Amino acid sequence: MPRPVILGIVGDSAAGKTTISGALVDMLGSEQVTHVATDDYHKYDREQRKERDITPLHPECNYMDIIAQHLSLIREGEPILKPVYQHADGTFGPPEHVAPRPFAVVEGLLGYHTEGLRDSYDVRVYLAPPEDLRRKWKVKRDTSKRGYTEDEVLADLDKREPDSAQFIRPQERHADVVIRFVESEGGDPDTLDAQIVLRESLQHPDLSPFLGDGDKGITLIEEGPDPYVQIPGDIEHQHAEEIQEAMWEKLHFASHLRSERLGQLSVGDESKHSDSLALVQLLILYHMVTARAAVAVGGEGARSEDNDARENDEKDGAEES
Repeated sequence: MPRPVILGIVGDSAAGKTTISGALVDMLGSEQVTHVATDDYHKYDREQRKERDITPLHPECNYMDIIAQHLSLIREGEPILKPVYQHADGTFGPPEHVAPRPFAVVEGLLGYHTEGLRDSYDVRVYLAPPEDLRRKWKVKRDTSKRGYTEDEVLADLDKREPDSAQFIRPQERHADVVIRFVESEGGDPDTLDAQIVLRESLQHPDLSPFLGDGDKGITLIEEGPDPYVQIPGDIEHQHAEEIQEAMWEKLHFASHLRSERLGQLSVGDESKHSDSLALVQLLILYHMVTARAAVAVGGEGARSEDNDARENDEKDGAEES
């Protein structure tokens, strides 16, 4: 059996990791995917973190060595005995046995913190919503699902900010794909634009035939060090479907994965569809499936050797400075 293909989804708390990963697991099929949240590897429960005055974003608050060991085992197709952190009350549950499967989706805060961790992934995604939007999402999630008051969440966000700046946000530079969901001016706050940085470390599908002038189509924004593709939240549905069809044609060998789940999200108790989200999810699925095809025929996967050289150059430059 070929080794599993591993997707990493990294981002700060409430950046949307579970929204992305949950849909991918559903599309691939839960029986085909090992789904790991690295929050399970916290060293301390919620009360112990308060006593020690440490945030879960700090590497010292997590068993980084065990995460690395378990990722290595997953990549080798070996089972792991994974710890379990329970977000509902901030305590630990009994560990669970996790069997190897063709795909692995690993989401969390510090997935790209070390070179050893980064080398474990076939595809690296980083979620980078604007901080004001992320704070809004975190307040909504933690007050509705994790038993916090709004004041407690806001105070915790302020306390976490130094660790976010030092440990979380710097990981963005190691991603193959950087995704920013942003609110459009004057638009529906639940219909978000997607800004996607596509780095040369992976061979991305050619989107150039679909680039337009920005009138409810996708555009290439060449500003700053990282040009990005912008998909408006109100993209014409027919145009979005044309792009999806073109990508599915390249994935003809995986047409069985087509799903109505693509682009579905929950807003309160209501289920909505987002074409920008659907295109983001399909792009990530494209890279997972093409990496799987490469591994199946004896290849190393989808990662470019040029990217490894670039990362080594960056590391050497940082050490010299």
